[in-house]
Amino acid sequence: MAESRRTLVSIDGDRFWINGQPTCPGRTARGLKLEGLLLNSRMVQATFDDLNPKTIGMWVGPDGKWDPEANTDRFLAMLPAYREAGLLGITVNFQGGSPQGYSREQPWHNSAFDADGSLRADYAGRMQRVIEGADALGMVVILGFFYFGQDQRLRDEAAVIRACREATDWICRHGFTNVVVEIGNEIDIHYDHAIIRPDRCAELIRLAQEESAGRVPSPLGRLLVGTSFSGGKVPGESVVAVSDVLLIHGNGQNPTRLGHLIESTRNLGQYRGQPIVINEDDHFDFDGDDGNFLTALRHGASWGYFDYRMKDEAHEEGFQSVPTDWSVSSKRKKAFFNLLAELTGSPRRF
Repeated sequence: MAESRRTLVSIDGDRFWINGQPTCPGRTARGLKLEGLLLNSRMVQATFDDLNPKTIGMWVGPDGKWDPEANTDRFLAMLPAYREAGLLGITVNFQGGSPQGYSREQPWHNSAFDADGSLRADYAGRMQRVIEGADALGMVVILGFFYFGQDQRLRDEAAVIRACREATDWICRHGFTNVVVEIGNEIDIHYDHAIIRPDRCAELIRLAQEESAGRVPSPLGRLLVGTSFSGGKVPGESVVAVSDVLLIHGNGQNPTRLGHLIESTRNLGQYRGQPIVINEDDHFDFDGDDGNFLTALRHGASWGYFDYRMKDEAHEEGFQSVPTDWSVSSKRKKAFFNLLAELTGSPRRF
């Protein structure tokens, strides 16, 4: 099935390549080099659903119902516009992310895995449509396996290991070549299962690498695998030692601290030149020259947009919040995509 795929992601040193050439080849904007960077956005609600009958009513949208398949349809309908504006990557997750942006408690049940770690066909079907939609557009998918608000849905450590194996096998069996694996989103936050936490997550990173070895037509012959830490946290050395890509988060960081975070990551003893990707950042200053987006580029790191609907905001705000308005109609969304388009040289404006 791999022969039918259109998008192959690989890395060369600290740069991303798509289909045999670096991303944004030769592109410079505002004095910043974009070649080899993966400009991305967090879109984890593209496959959202809730199996908890007590909370499912929270997600009823303007159309008067919650329909997970229709939600995925609406996301896919907008994906070409995101790509046209220069977006190269999206982050999704088999266990989603908080549908409220940030949540103290997460009683909803949004997981692609049953309690024993087996992959649910309906959830996997939506994820397949998302990855195939991105593949057709030349886009990369950063695919998370676990989320700290939902890992408790897995019965025990054996179930976590099975879920990691099944998810990896699923990617390989479908011949996806545009996927970068993120084992867990923010593994230093409240995970029930110790094997996902920083001290042991390297075991799962190696598992996904080994399970995919010889099954991906890329220079490494396997999937690219990493994991992310929470806002402002420098990755642990054991994770850096085995990761192909280093995923860090800019949530809550000002530009000065973000630049320090990127350089501190590069200065780790186990760092060996991997790409550094910020695939979650809730900093929205897109009008000046000193926002987190441009700061990341100055430091040679990829940057990812994380937008959620804040208190009392309209439905059009935020890609992270459910029910999600996937249009680019809010001021924040327009500011991000218009800056993205300017930087990448796209004529598309919103």
